[in-house]
Amino acid sequence: MTEQQQHTQQRSQARAPRGLAEQALALARGDVTSRALVEDALRRIADTQPTLNAFRRVRAEAALREADEADRLLAAGERGRPLLGVPLAVKDDMDVAGEPTAFGCAGDFPPQHADSEAVRRLRAAGAVIVGKTNTPELGQWPVTDGPAFGITRNPWSLEHTPGGSSGGSAAAVAAGLVPAALGSDGAGSIRIPAAWTHLVGIKPQRGRVSTAPAREAFRGLTADGPLARTVADAALLLHAAAGSHRGDLHRPPPVDLLAAARREPRRLRIALSFRPAFAAVRHWLDPVVRDATVRMAERLESLGHEVVEEEPRYGLIGLSFVPRSMAGVREWTRRTPDRTLLDPRTHVNARGGLLFGGEVLRAARAAEGPLRRRVGELFGRYDLVLTPTTACPPLRVGELAGLGSHGTNERMIAACPYAWPWNVLGWPGVSVPSGFTASGLPLGAQFLGPAGSEPLLVSLAAQVEAAERWYERWPEG
Repeated sequence: MTEQQQHTQQRSQARAPRGLAEQALALARGDVTSRALVEDALRRIADTQPTLNAFRRVRAEAALREADEADRLLAAGERGRPLLGVPLAVKDDMDVAGEPTAFGCAGDFPPQHADSEAVRRLRAAGAVIVGKTNTPELGQWPVTDGPAFGITRNPWSLEHTPGGSSGGSAAAVAAGLVPAALGSDGAGSIRIPAAWTHLVGIKPQRGRVSTAPAREAFRGLTADGPLARTVADAALLLHAAAGSHRGDLHRPPPVDLLAAARREPRRLRIALSFRPAFAAVRHWLDPVVRDATVRMAERLESLGHEVVEEEPRYGLIGLSFVPRSMAGVREWTRRTPDRTLLDPRTHVNARGGLLFGGEVLRAARAAEGPLRRRVGELFGRYDLVLTPTTACPPLRVGELAGLGSHGTNERMIAACPYAWPWNVLGWPGVSVPSGFTASGLPLGAQFLGPAGSEPLLVSLAAQVEAAERWYERWPEG
């Protein structure tokens, strides 16, 4: 490389846009090349992998080839693909052609022959997939570590977890390795890491993003969605990934999230909730989290909304969650090449999938309708619900290590009791930054709505973002 080329590359890197929409616009204008953005992303990934460990697989050679092709299309005048040339990452529970899908497990998994539908749609929008991000084994825990890949750490504090199970995606976005990433949420797995890494995370309506080649994921609990630094970027990524496949079990009508992110909501009536659903575990809400959520309620009131403390009538919603979750674990273990390498806690959950199968599982699915009516009664009087995203600040690295299945479940449910009921219901939720602890650890609050309410949730989140400007604060380093 000549001295002039090095100078040009350094200037390009110095002014490289960092947001998703910002990068897409810069590429369309010709202000930067896809190769420069992808090279920058790959450099950042390599520099941080020994510390953050956000990625399970990095597609360096393939991503650079795809970046060059994107640059060729951009030079030829292609402007119809909204993410053309932008580097992105996806969680390692999604199929990327030519790469294994290990979903946090150890073992020699074969490469996939085709992209999952969500990844195919991102590629159709022009995105360059630079790699697959770390996730705990089968996405079971709200921390991202395991014997298959080590420990993924939080860019805000290396002694703390970024959360899980989309912790690798969250760490990658929070550290600026990629402008946005796809995660999946089966019990808060997008919203929890969003809260603990100062990001916006959207769990969309079930079926908003196709789970093909599977008809549904984890018996309908899991939905794929975006992690990003801004609401507009999250909406753009969700817009690109959304859409149904002919084999999908759930096919909600489309919504316009791009327009929603640009408009203010009407005056809303919002229920403020601090009581989680019953889960046979003692709950304790950290005062710093409660205070941050109260401040969020006060911010909403300052924007003209009415906020009233009232609790959803969850009933015994956990009885619908557990059989479906364990059935999903059991089904996934059958895909692993060597089950002896699985965590002992995974074996316990897989046995639960057998124990709670059959009639119990069918009853759990049949309970969805009555549960939606019971909880949905609230939305006859309120537009949305506001809760903390988690009950405590980020857990320390290793806090769940060495625990048995029962101890892990107790600690996990106590720390993260607020997200999973919305997975049972299949309804959308958005986690947004709500502040920091005194030591600088991120906190989050979530807006929850009824079926199809993503546009309202996104509009409200964008309105709060304009006042809070949380995207201006980055982790050091």
